[in-house]
Amino acid sequence: MTLLHDLKILDFSSLLPGPYASMMLADLGADVLRVESPTRHDLIRQFPPMDGEQSTSHSYLNRSKRSIALDLKKQEAVEIVKRLVKEYDIIIEQFRPGVMDRLGVGYEALKKINPRIIYCSITGFGQSGPYKDRPGHDNNYLSLSGVADGMRRNGEKPIASGIQVADVAGGSLHAVIAILAAVYYREKTGEGQWLDISMTAAAFALNAIYGSGVLAGGVEIKPESMLLNGGTFYDYYETKDGRYFSVGSLEPPFRKALCEGIGRPDLIHLAMSENLEDIHVFKEEVQKTFQQKTFNEWCDIFYDFQACVEPVLTFSEASEHPQLKAREMIVEVPKKDGTTQKQIACPIKFSAGKAQYKHVGSLLGEHTEEVLEELGYTREEVLKLKDKGIFG
Repeated sequence: MTLLHDLKILDFSSLLPGPYASMMLADLGADVLRVESPTRHDLIRQFPPMDGEQSTSHSYLNRSKRSIALDLKKQEAVEIVKRLVKEYDIIIEQFRPGVMDRLGVGYEALKKINPRIIYCSITGFGQSGPYKDRPGHDNNYLSLSGVADGMRRNGEKPIASGIQVADVAGGSLHAVIAILAAVYYREKTGEGQWLDISMTAAAFALNAIYGSGVLAGGVEIKPESMLLNGGTFYDYYETKDGRYFSVGSLEPPFRKALCEGIGRPDLIHLAMSENLEDIHVFKEEVQKTFQQKTFNEWCDIFYDFQACVEPVLTFSEASEHPQLKAREMIVEVPKKDGTTQKQIACPIKFSAGKAQYKHVGSLLGEHTEEVLEELGYTREEVLKLKDKGIFG
C-alpha cells in the first residue's frame, strides 16, 4: 500500500507550480489525472531538451500521471469534468481568478456535486487584492515579495536564479502542505474546502529571518549588509582556476576549522571578532587564500575538515556526489518503449513506504478514452464526442 493510495486528484494546472505539486503527491501514491487543453498546449511539453517527442522537463514533472484532453469551452467537456469530480476528490488549478468559474468548473459549481471536494487554486497573486488578475512569472513574484532585492551584490542587479523559488518553494510546496492539511481536516469533519495559494504571498513569507527584523526592529534588508547575504564571510569564494567554494562557518568551532583548513591559523583572532572592520579584513584574506589553490586541491583539503565549507558543484557533479547517491536521488523511470529515463527522485524518505514512479509524463490526451470508459461511457458515446472535437 502506498502512502496516499486513496487520494484522487484532477490536475488542471500547467507549466511548473501545479505540476510540481501534483508530481510530489503522485510520487507518494496519489492517483493524478491531468485535464489538458487540446488547443492550448502546456509550454513545458516543448521545453528543451527533448527526449524523442517528449520534453525531459515534462517527462519529469508529470511522471506517474495520466492525461485526458478536454476542450472546456464545449459543454460536453464540462459534463465530463462533472462526472469525474464524483470520483476524484482533489482539484488543482492554476488559471487566473474567475476563469474556472466562467468555464463552469469553479469551486462552487463542483462543490454542489461533491461537497467533500478539496479545491486548490495556485495563482501569482491570489484570489483577492488589486493584483489578482495581473499576469506574472517567478522573477516578478520574487521582486514584489522583497526576495530579489536581498539576492544581489552592492551596485549590481538581482541574480537570475537558476531555480524557480516563488513557483516551487512558494507555489508548489505550500500547495502540497495546504492540500494535505485539508485532507486531514476533511477526515475529521467530512468537509472539503477551497485553498487559495498566492505565489507572491508565499514568497514574501520566505523572508523568514530578516523580514522579522524589518517589521519588529526597523532594520532594512540591504545588499551585502546582513549576516547571510554577503555582509560577512558567509559567502562564496573563487579558487585559482575560477571555480567557487561556499563558506558557512558561522559558529566559532567552524570558524577555527576554516582558518586551519586554509592554512591560516593567524586569522583566528579576526575570525572570532565582532568588529565589522575585522570581519571585512578576514573576508578579504579568506578570498586571497582561496585563490592560491585550485578547486580540486581545496576539495581534497576540505574533505577532511568539517568546517561548513563545501564546493559549488554543477548539477552533473551534484548528481554524482556520494551523499546524493547514497540518498538515491537519481531514479530510472519507465518509458513506453520499455527503456527508462533518469530523473530526480522524491527526496522524502518514509519508514512506512517508498515513493513510486510508474512512468514518465504522458502524451497529451493519452488516456482520454481509457478514462471515459472507466466513467461508464460506451465506445459509441466516445466516438460521438470525438467527432464533436471535445478532445481536440
